[in-house]
Amino acid sequence: MIDYGFTKEIDRPFEETVDVVTEVLKKEGFGILTTIDVKEKFKEKLGIDFKKYVILGACHPPSAHQAILAEENIGLMLPCNVIVYEKGNKTVVSIIRPMAAMQMIDNEGLKQIAEDVEKKLKNVFDTMK
Repeated sequence: MIDYGFTKEIDRPFEETVDVVTEVLKKEGFGILTTIDVKEKFKEKLGIDFKKYVILGACHPPSAHQAILAEENIGLMLPCNVIVYEKGNKTVVSIIRPMAAMQMIDNEGLKQIAEDVEKKLKNVFDTMK
């Protein structure tokens, strides 16, 4: 595990993994605000071929609302990013750890919110196999 995220390789096709991650996030109360297809953007903007790599901007609306009330500029740290990419014949899922991200912000009001969101994201992570 990296310090700022939960990461694992799984034996599932890339596209199926993106669908499963999205569905499990929904079950935990998250919606996907943004989907960035890095492979597509690198091809379009740089003219290079790249592996399949998607960044999902996941948002848990009640928690985002509480966080913005506690710290107006917290939007700089939102949404919670989830990445899915190919690595050899495996697919990697990596999910941000909100507690790690919030360490740079001096606001005690965010601590409990970040803990709650991290628990939900850890549940998503633990479901991925």
